[in-house]
Amino acid sequence: MLSPTDPLDAKPRSTPVPDGVPAGRRVSPGCPERPPGPCAPPGLEEALSSLGLEGEREYAGDIFAEVMIAAPRAGARERSRGAGEESEAVPARPQVCRALPRRALPRAVTPEMRALVVDWLVQVHEYLGLAGDTLYLAVHLLDSYLGAGRVRLHRLQLLGVACLFVACKMEECVLPEPASLCLLGDGSFSRAELLCAERRILSRLDFRLHHPGPLLCLGLLAALARSGPQVLLLATYFLELSLLEAEAAGWEPGRRAAAALSLAHRVLHGAGSGPEPALYSRAELGPVEPCMVRAALRGPAPGLAAIFLKYARPQRQGTSLAAARLLRHPPAGPP
Repeated sequence: MLSPTDPLDAKPRSTPVPDGVPAGRRVSPGCPERPPGPCAPPGLEEALSSLGLEGEREYAGDIFAEVMIAAPRAGARERSRGAGEESEAVPARPQVCRALPRRALPRAVTPEMRALVVDWLVQVHEYLGLAGDTLYLAVHLLDSYLGAGRVRLHRLQLLGVACLFVACKMEECVLPEPASLCLLGDGSFSRAELLCAERRILSRLDFRLHHPGPLLCLGLLAALARSGPQVLLLATYFLELSLLEAEAAGWEPGRRAAAALSLAHRVLHGAGSGPEPALYSRAELGPVEPCMVRAALRGPAPGLAAIFLKYARPQRQGTSLAAARLLRHPPAGPP
């Protein structure tokens, strides 16, 4: 930046290029070149291109690190045991896809109450024909609000639809009318109450609404593994079932997506099939998959049938019916 005494037509100062930086690559002044992410797998640029992100190939490693890899603590100190030196690490950027605390529900709200609200949101989401990311963001906002303070039980439905309304403003091009949402709520709340609940959500969450959810992670992992459309559809079903489970809010979106994709490969092709998890070990995915299996085997339980019935339709190839059958009678794995 020019000082007040510098002329406006002064030539910009040349910035020395650090060693190891390819010729012709742009380097920001004053910012050292950051090495590429250690966990960026091969084929990442092609996977981003298959998702319609051709213009982001230059930042493929950064996108993958932000979305899929947990960020280290800022200001962490690295100690060199051999030399006995202490050096300050580069401050880490805030993690984009963060997990919520394990005990995120108020005492008055049980996991069953939360599941009923999420099941109703799935019905409203499908009826309005909204994007998939909108549903995941709405449930994330609901869990974030529930973890931030107390909630009146008779206002849980209003809170859920208000979170969906806020998510629509983040993800949708055409917003549903507040009057339509009130009508879907069977008149249990008014338009003024819906808008008031929206303001409370924005205030309590301090306008922190951006959250790349597990659906984005699933698309990226499926493109990296070159999974077929049947595997992706089944993994999407397992991933959506995890929305009903309160404990799923304590898992990173990338971990949930990896578990859904790994489970889909095993269910369709047998144990030992499919790619090995690139970011999470089998032990890390172990606690996540049983949650999805229980939800898939539960079937159309009263008050929790929306996702099962949604994926039982011919438009989704009867995925929920096939999943329950394959989980009860798994196919034999490769020899």
